[in-house]
Amino acid sequence: MPFSMLNGKDDTSNEYILIVDDDEFNRAILDNLFSRFYQTEEAENGRIGLDKIKECPEKYSAILLDAMMPEMDGLEVLENLKKEGLNDKIPVFLITAEASDSVMREAYRLGVMDVISKPVVPYVVERRVNSVVELFRARKQLSTRVDVQASELLQKEHRISSLNRGLFEALAAAIEFRNGESGEHVRRIHDITRFLLTRTDLGEGMSEEEISNIALASVMHDVGKIAIPDEILNKPARLTPEEFEVIKTHTTQGALLLEKIPQLRENAVYNYAYDIALHHHERWDGRGYPDGLAGDEISIWAQIVSLADVYDALNCKRVYKDAFPQEKVLAMIKNGECGTFNPLLLDRFLAVEDELRGLYNGDFS
Repeated sequence: MPFSMLNGKDDTSNEYILIVDDDEFNRAILDNLFSRFYQTEEAENGRIGLDKIKECPEKYSAILLDAMMPEMDGLEVLENLKKEGLNDKIPVFLITAEASDSVMREAYRLGVMDVISKPVVPYVVERRVNSVVELFRARKQLSTRVDVQASELLQKEHRISSLNRGLFEALAAAIEFRNGESGEHVRRIHDITRFLLTRTDLGEGMSEEEISNIALASVMHDVGKIAIPDEILNKPARLTPEEFEVIKTHTTQGALLLEKIPQLRENAVYNYAYDIALHHHERWDGRGYPDGLAGDEISIWAQIVSLADVYDALNCKRVYKDAFPQEKVLAMIKNGECGTFNPLLLDRFLAVEDELRGLYNGDFS
């Protein structure tokens, strides 16, 4: 239904039109014409009108602006509105007795919606103004709906992300429980990985989202242990060479397990999780497993998780050993007793190790 066919003010009682004209008679005519549809306000010159608009721009559904006024004329008002970016938000109509080509060209350049010639023809002005106001209202409502929908989609995305994280952590923790651990191991691996990527230059060039995905992927590093028999996984004594070969398969088993979860493959975490599960036991000198990768053939995230895993294992009691003192932990890592690490990674790790130590005494942040 066209705006001009609305009965009374019921649907527009909170909408305002500002009439800016130095002629009281002209203001009265326009007030009489539009007071059926809107609340009306008046200003006797451009300066006052501009002040009203700047004070509360969202208040006005339209501005009826005389071209020739003292203090500040209509084109000057338009110039100021353009500078403020308000002419895109409020439809402005220039009402002038001098509808010359130069005036109209300048008015449209400055963003006026329409130029109306004096003397005004009531039904023409009413239809032109109300149609544009209705269009602006519809555009605003559509924009609001789009914003609401975008916000809802973002909230859903956050909920899905939170759910995915919970599923990752729950699966990782379940494996840790099976391995006689409390689940704190995977949380510490997550925190160490994130810390090294955010507090050193190891994460340089990575976005916050990438770092978060890598840290989340790190909790899945030992997911393949679900395929290892309990008598080997929880053996309190030293493993035989044959048993160690079985343990080593947790890397390939983990990658295979992740590969078989279709929903996971659509997640941004998947590629990191797959790589970390498969390659977190590779070593810088090529003596790791399962693929014998060396140097930069190993991704930096798999290298970081590898070091974090060793560091945490040395610091904590396991079924087959007690926790080592800090000096012993650092000596074993530096001396290569747990495999050779990237010298750059080792340097950055040692520079912040005193802060990482807080994970084990409650001072980590």
